[in-house]
Amino acid sequence: MGSVNEVKRAGIALAALFSTAVLVYFGNGMTPCWPLMWFAPLPVLLIALRRPAWQGGLLAFAAWLAGCLNLWRYFRVVGIPPLAWLLDFGAVALVFALGVLLMCALARRGRLWSAWLALPSGWVAFEFARNLLWPHGSAACVAYSQLNFLPFLETASLAGPWGMGFVLMLFPCGLALSIDRWGQEPKRAARILGATFGAIAALLIFGAVRLAMPQGGPQVKVGLVTSDVEGSTSVKDPGATTQHLFKTYAGYARQLIAQGAQVVVMPEGIGVALDSTVASVDAIFQPIADQTGAVLVVGMARIGAAGSHNEARIYAPGAAVRTYNKEHLLPPWETSHFTPGTSRTLFAAPGGAGGEIWAVAICKDLDFTNPARAYGQAGVGLMLAPAWDFRVDRFYHGHIAVMRAVEDGFSLARAARRGFLTVADDRGRIVGEVRSDSAPFATLLATVSTGHDETLFLLLGDWFGWCAIAFLAAVLIQLARRRGTATVR
Repeated sequence: MGSVNEVKRAGIALAALFSTAVLVYFGNGMTPCWPLMWFAPLPVLLIALRRPAWQGGLLAFAAWLAGCLNLWRYFRVVGIPPLAWLLDFGAVALVFALGVLLMCALARRGRLWSAWLALPSGWVAFEFARNLLWPHGSAACVAYSQLNFLPFLETASLAGPWGMGFVLMLFPCGLALSIDRWGQEPKRAARILGATFGAIAALLIFGAVRLAMPQGGPQVKVGLVTSDVEGSTSVKDPGATTQHLFKTYAGYARQLIAQGAQVVVMPEGIGVALDSTVASVDAIFQPIADQTGAVLVVGMARIGAAGSHNEARIYAPGAAVRTYNKEHLLPPWETSHFTPGTSRTLFAAPGGAGGEIWAVAICKDLDFTNPARAYGQAGVGLMLAPAWDFRVDRFYHGHIAVMRAVEDGFSLARAARRGFLTVADDRGRIVGEVRSDSAPFATLLATVSTGHDETLFLLLGDWFGWCAIAFLAAVLIQLARRRGTATVR
């Protein structure tokens, strides 16, 4: 009979491992099904609360690591070695396992409220610290699994990805603790459950109200254009082909402006401008701005005596050419070729009677909470973002920038090669979107509000990341204290 029970227990553990792994696999990653991530940790948590620590920790580690296989193909497509996948996601799985162990240890000591906070605070403390140290910023945060869940996405305007990640872990922890303790301590279990659903309800009500409130400011017609067929000229080979490509893009920009576009954004790195050729490039685009009154944003590699930069050149009517140099470069491809930029580029919207401010950032810059927050603090209402994705990450990476719009109170126009042409408002709603490979030269024309909104995140920044660290310290202190009765199972 004992062997039968052991087989049954092993089968239940494997079922929990498989369930969590599948939920993580499909609930997170490049094309996440957002409802699944709310329940992904739950099967493992329920088992871990009733098993010895070593079993619970091993189960949690294996389940999360298996779920992260959803990013194996992405790593291979972008040329990252398998060892990097193992190191990156092994660390994430370890953090999850340690958080589960901390929750279980506190629960066994009867400290249910501390147990409720343990995994969420440990998880977000890790994500926040990684964001400060990692060259990819916040890009792997679990919050990005929720980009299509608009009422919850509004939480980013309060606490950024840190608040969203905290709640995503808090919910299954509350469910697991309540289910585990319902038979023994129904009142305490009910309080945990009530607090869990109360917190979620409050955030979703806030999100629904924010979505119902219209974004202010003038309506601006934005044009985007990109090509996956052409535009593949190497940055090491400037010449006639690149000049022809600039002229082709300029032709599509004229077409969009003729249809009413007030600003046209082109993708990152469509060609090369040397010291000796930059004047000829400017001669292609500046006359269009002067003749039509529209703004053009053109991404290119700028190579000169002052160094090489991944640059956007901004052509506005009757104004000198402005430039923005990409701040956060993609290692190792960009870091080996370009010098990172150190300054922001903001400018008044042409003809804007209300003093609207527009700004420019490039692709990976918007994987980080800054420079986007600095732009938001300056009152930017429209962010113009040339970009370049890897096709397989067109949804995930392309929409990370949308969270910056929600956090910092601006609308977004992002033109990506091998990705999407995307226009979104400051609530995270996609106003218009087409794939970059939908035509030899894909274009999008969309109208979006460009009023700037103040948010709590703008006021306080990464405050919730620091709160998570404080919460983690508090629960660790609780664990170190000897008071409390262990629950024997």
